[in-house]
Amino acid sequence: MATQIKLGIRMKKCSKLTEDPIVVSGAKFSALCADIKYKDRLDLMLIYLDSGSILAGVFTKSLTRSASVIWSEKIVSNSHKYVCEPYAILVNSGNANAFTGRKGHAAVKHVMKALSQSLGITLKRVLMASTGVIGEDLPYKKIIAVVPELVGGLSRKNIDACSRAIMTTDTYPKVCCKKIKLGDKIVTIAGIAKGSGMIAPNMGTMLSFIMTDAKISQEMLQIVTKKSCENTFNSITVDSDTSTSDMVLVAATSKVKMTVIEDYSDRRIKKFGHALESLMQDLALEIVRDGEGASKLVEYQVVGAMNDMSAKTIAFAMANSPLVKTAIAGEDPNWGRLVMAIGKSGERVEQEKIVIHIGKNIVTQYGRVAEDYDEKKTEKYMRENDLTIRVDLGLGTGKARVWGCDFTKEYIAINADYRS
Repeated sequence: MATQIKLGIRMKKCSKLTEDPIVVSGAKFSALCADIKYKDRLDLMLIYLDSGSILAGVFTKSLTRSASVIWSEKIVSNSHKYVCEPYAILVNSGNANAFTGRKGHAAVKHVMKALSQSLGITLKRVLMASTGVIGEDLPYKKIIAVVPELVGGLSRKNIDACSRAIMTTDTYPKVCCKKIKLGDKIVTIAGIAKGSGMIAPNMGTMLSFIMTDAKISQEMLQIVTKKSCENTFNSITVDSDTSTSDMVLVAATSKVKMTVIEDYSDRRIKKFGHALESLMQDLALEIVRDGEGASKLVEYQVVGAMNDMSAKTIAFAMANSPLVKTAIAGEDPNWGRLVMAIGKSGERVEQEKIVIHIGKNIVTQYGRVAEDYDEKKTEKYMRENDLTIRVDLGLGTGKARVWGCDFTKEYIAINADYRS
């Protein structure tokens, strides 16, 4: 028998948590402990989406992605074909089910068959995600044994428990909700996410599940989901490592009585897309803020690049540099490390045009340290928890924004002990 529990978690301040309970029409949630890796810890959750729901997704591009990712990718790619049945998304933590060969794929199929039978829906409408240790066989029999209880526990008001069940090295759950007005209708968008380490572009060891009751076509939802991910979840980094297990799924239950949003000529799509991206950004920033051992959130802004892709490459070169990250951890305004990272990016730059600001403090100008650079003011600014580093390359109109964190001794301790 699985154990229904609440976790005692060391909490950090999460500025984006919203009121509880959160309710999205057409969505139900359930979570419990299946003892997948740890005793007395929520580690299995289920999201149930009523008939008529549509689904979009973005997945890790890792070439060693998990069996759960491969299964769910196929479901999403064909999701527009089947709209008469509900959807179900099952997620386990504690085991990534990655690099587990045929056993891993068989485990997913066993779990999905048990879930589809328990819910009375076909295999074409059930998805799975897994997060945790790589290379260990998934104890799928433990999951199958509690599927009936998991289904029986579905509730409209249980999203918070789901946010806790997907945590691994996270120190707090990540939940966000927004309400917007589309025409004369109020629409809800709510989401949960997990992630703390192995975070880099093309997803990281992160999962996010977002639900809305808006009525939108699958094609349009996929477009806005991919675009929003690029500017949020694919613009964060903790340690430059891309995981095997990541996915973002966005579901629209179509419960709001509104005309469907079908193309870009609909003025509502801009407002919906902005709200979805805003919610994703809130969740993405909480992932970085909760980065393993992190003490500082850093926003890297690059403008004046040859194009946006070049700007993003340079921003990530700074955000991923161990030397930059350790300087930030030490609250040392060692701007030479920023110059180093910009130079190693491989993108076009001209030294005499590079202007660097740390906060409001100008650091470099005309190819050298700025004449009015104030080391003491910059050092004082570095003591803040949220930092901004801005680089103007003076070459073109390309721009990008990336978020990262510092690199502390605690990161080493967490990852050295991860499997123990």
